[in-house]
Amino acid sequence: MKETIIELLGQALETLKADGTLPADASPQIKVDPTKDKSHGDYASNLAMMTSKAAGMKPRDLAEKLIAALPASDAVSKVEIAGPGFLNFFADTGAVADIVRRVFSESDSFGHSDVGAGEKVQVEFVSANPTGPLHVGHGRGAAVGDVLCRLLAATGHDVTREFYYNDAGAQINNLALSVQARAKGLGPDDASWPADGYRGDYISELAASYMAGDTVEADGKQVTGAADPDDLEAIRVFAVAYLRHEQDLDLKAFGVEFDVYFLESSLYSDGKVEETVKRLVDNGYTYEDDGALWLRTTDFGDDKDRVMRKRDGGYTYFLPDVAYHLDKWQRGFTQVINEQGADHHSTVTRVRAGLQALQADIPKGWPDYVLHQMVTVMRSGEEVKLSKRAGSYVTLRDLIEEVGRDATRYFLAARRADSQLTFDIDLARSQSNDNPVYYIQYAHARVHSVLRKASREEKPFDEALAMAQLTLLTSDQEKAVMNRMAQFPDVVAHAAKVREPQQVAQYLQDLSSDFHTCYNAVKVMVEDDATRNARMALGLATAQVIRNGLALLGVSAPEEM
Repeated sequence: MKETIIELLGQALETLKADGTLPADASPQIKVDPTKDKSHGDYASNLAMMTSKAAGMKPRDLAEKLIAALPASDAVSKVEIAGPGFLNFFADTGAVADIVRRVFSESDSFGHSDVGAGEKVQVEFVSANPTGPLHVGHGRGAAVGDVLCRLLAATGHDVTREFYYNDAGAQINNLALSVQARAKGLGPDDASWPADGYRGDYISELAASYMAGDTVEADGKQVTGAADPDDLEAIRVFAVAYLRHEQDLDLKAFGVEFDVYFLESSLYSDGKVEETVKRLVDNGYTYEDDGALWLRTTDFGDDKDRVMRKRDGGYTYFLPDVAYHLDKWQRGFTQVINEQGADHHSTVTRVRAGLQALQADIPKGWPDYVLHQMVTVMRSGEEVKLSKRAGSYVTLRDLIEEVGRDATRYFLAARRADSQLTFDIDLARSQSNDNPVYYIQYAHARVHSVLRKASREEKPFDEALAMAQLTLLTSDQEKAVMNRMAQFPDVVAHAAKVREPQQVAQYLQDLSSDFHTCYNAVKVMVEDDATRNARMALGLATAQVIRNGLALLGVSAPEEM
């Protein structure tokens, strides 16, 4: 319907240009939005106000000319002028009801499109250090990143999901030393415990598994514990594999999978870090000062130059990040999205600067970033800060065990990534309309409850009759549901374009609200066969759209609750 109105207004503009009312070069953007107050019609446009200056007349006067120039259309029953010059469109009932037919026809693919046209895009997300269990921040990154991948795939993109493991550097050495200390019977309170050691109970579990000679699998490779507390390298290899395996299990339980697992250590073993350093030096963007090697990132908009190689010969995190992204570019990913925690904000500018210094024809502003803010977990009005197993933070597994996968996924993806999130465990567990997950799933279940009732009363749904009688859906509540359903493809396309998965979550709340209002106001199980089946079709179409939206969020759509 929205596209139809835009097309009608476009034709009206051409007519007014032809008769001299508007300049021939006038090309205003035609904006059409659903109305909030249905007494003002179904859709509204401010086109007259946007073009009145070019026409040299008052907006209301131009609005009258636009209405007069509109081609005849069975989709629109009437058009009114409101306020300073808004055009309010009242959709024909039959045209509105066509959305029900479309949903039935497209089924699980309703809302999908080919706007991405097979464009290759890589999304890197989670990318947790293999030094401990995934925490709730990782969980938010997993939810946002996974939904973003689903949205991109639903809009025709060729999506590759990638997990980058920081399996090199000081934190991995600290992990190995911590496990070694546990394997030797030491605890965090012992004087000889590593200064930067990890203290959670999972270190004890890891050490016990290593000493028992267990075998773990990560990324298709098996590693067996050497059971030797003095072999630090064997401990390191086993610990990384053990924690990678554990993280993989948690992500699988969360409904998140990856196509590629990339190891930071491979950048060193494959010589890519050294190649990157050589290229930057050869390009003349480096200098040495106080024994360290610096990159002139200020040449590319950074607030200060950055150290690449420290005085001790070790590399900073910044350098392998540049090498890693060069590798992404060389793999053919001209579009890359990194979903990371807000603590990575400072790396955005320096990584982009480093990539420009490589002079590899990488566009400025590449890659894209989606940064999520921290998560605060609340229970009974108080913040939950610790997990006994992790030692210092709430784990993703804790949340899933507390409230289930559906609620965890929804709550972590339902707010803008760049806003702080309060995860209320009590709300997520509640079976009430205040819980958005319950509220949306209940709308879906309600439709199937009606179907079961119809079957018990020997009045099963007749699709052919329903499709022939959709013009009977004339109440304001029914039209509100249909108009909302019609918005779904635009919501999906826009959410993918602007990288905002929460738009789908908000849409599902709005659609569920419209449906519950309609369900309470309009009786479905009436005696008249035509009316009953038309209303059942509306319910089934609504359930289909809810199911499609929940699938994008990775949330189930139960038929009974």
